[in-house]
Amino acid sequence: MEDYFAERQKMVEEQLVRRGIKNNDVLDAMRKVQRHLFINNENLKKAYQDSPLPINCSQTISQPYIVALMTEAIDPKNQMRVLEIGTGSGYQTAILAELCCEVFSIERHQQLAREAKKLLKSLNYDNVKIKTEDGSIGWEEEAPFDAIVVTAAAPKVPEKLVKQLKNRCKMVIPVGTQFQQSLELISKRGDSYINKVICDCVFVPLIGKGGWKESQTDN
Repeated sequence: MEDYFAERQKMVEEQLVRRGIKNNDVLDAMRKVQRHLFINNENLKKAYQDSPLPINCSQTISQPYIVALMTEAIDPKNQMRVLEIGTGSGYQTAILAELCCEVFSIERHQQLAREAKKLLKSLNYDNVKIKTEDGSIGWEEEAPFDAIVVTAAAPKVPEKLVKQLKNRCKMVIPVGTQFQQSLELISKRGDSYINKVICDCVFVPLIGKGGWKESQTDN
């Protein structure tokens, strides 16, 4: 099967480097992880385009630039234990697994969790744990975490996730309405946090106790 190496090289240079992604480890991970393995066959030709793509369960795989931007924002290191909220196809999970010691990922759709777990295992990502649960309340048994990456939009920053973050560590999360959000970088400082807006964005809604009620959404 074709591995689309040239397409990934072009993606990194044109979509990431030109738009300001500077972390070499992140860029290397984006060159290595084969995005086309994480999308549906009908979108295979679009695998390395600068756009999100639909996946099963009415969810999406984020555009490569947003994946790189969110990953760079947490300043990943190989000793870090990271919590990901919203496994989806497992693409962001794989990028984090390339860069960090352990990745704990929560997906509310059983089908997506099952498919991502199978694919990531086949790609030898043995440092990933996935469970089906309400991601908005985090993974308390494995807390605290060195970083948290939230790939669904919340109406406000979920306090339970902040509590599961180590002091002086970071979380990246889209916050806003269901149709338009700001990507925010949360830096924990003791019992509070400071937030910095990175850019405007649009993500699927975070469903759960710390996000939107399912009755409020179409997902």
